[in-house]
Amino acid sequence: MTTLSERISQSAFDGSRLRVVLLLDLQDGAQQQFLEAYEQLRNQVASVPGHITDQLCQSIENPSQWLITSEWESAPPFLAWVNSEEHVKMVQPLHSCVRNTRSLRFSVLRETSNVAARTPEPLKGRFQANPRVGDGVVRHALTFTVKPGSEPMVADILSGYTSPAARVDATTRLRRTSLFMYGNRVVRAIEVQGDLVAALRHVSQQPEVRAVEEAINPYLEQDRDLNDPNSARVFFTRAALPAVHHVAAGQDPGSSEIARHALYYPAKPGCGLTLAKMLAHQDEEAADDPACPVHSSTIFQRDDIVVRLIDLRAPLDRDPLVSLGVRGDRKLAVLRRLLDGDVAGGLTTERELAHFLARADMDLITDRRAPDA
Repeated sequence: MTTLSERISQSAFDGSRLRVVLLLDLQDGAQQQFLEAYEQLRNQVASVPGHITDQLCQSIENPSQWLITSEWESAPPFLAWVNSEEHVKMVQPLHSCVRNTRSLRFSVLRETSNVAARTPEPLKGRFQANPRVGDGVVRHALTFTVKPGSEPMVADILSGYTSPAARVDATTRLRRTSLFMYGNRVVRAIEVQGDLVAALRHVSQQPEVRAVEEAINPYLEQDRDLNDPNSARVFFTRAALPAVHHVAAGQDPGSSEIARHALYYPAKPGCGLTLAKMLAHQDEEAADDPACPVHSSTIFQRDDIVVRLIDLRAPLDRDPLVSLGVRGDRKLAVLRRLLDGDVAGGLTTERELAHFLARADMDLITDRRAPDA
């Protein structure tokens, strides 16, 4: 059996409190404008479900450096808010004040407090039960839609680009980029060792990447201008598809026998989070089974968009239930209730299951690994 120490795991679904740290470097002379914008922002954030508290801090060494920390009951309400249209509009006034930002998110594992100063009401949310074992890799995805009918042209453009240099700096490098399409939806999954923001900024500045992005611009359903920082920021905020769960039965062996697939789950309206949680729980259980063909699974979710990226040691259709991440009839029944029936079908017979799996399997456009990844 796979031991806890061997398992690679990350999750936004353990119910523990979340600490968010936002580092900001302000534009010269923008402090008063920033403070006024922050006052409006904090009053709005205070009413967001799941928010507990936040603090605004200024560096005692460099007054241009600021820090906003916030605490949340758990990760899902924060992720739902930070990836929402409401958030895009809410933070708009801050952008003209800020030169650079960096956001960090942490589950609360331990806490030490002064007994005499302890608040009478305990904070909501629980502590992370155990430390998780990581592999030094940050996983993220972007998703956007293109105009219907343009899919073949977009796929051709996205499959033909020249990969940028993997090395970003002394501590950050690109490890893998996997790009898939489901109808007119594009999903680009990225694996980075080191600083994700630095890697994304590095990629966006490469001429070969800029050329590809410019080439697909006419086909996008959401207009963007990459030469306009605000337009680019709004587009990539809306395109963000965060990794909410990852589990792997040990380190990636890099074997050519392991095949990568991305499965798209059409959730019923309002059921995306519940569906992602159910799949995450099933993948955690599967990681304890050495006979399970799923080597690793990463679940990306925002609103009702749920994508499960899996690395398989066996053909996808050998065991449809295992490939779909549901073990047993009871979990299959739960999956049926959470999926959009008009898209998913009945899922009551082996034929219907095989048909849904084939449709859920997104078209692989390109899968590129760094030479020594």
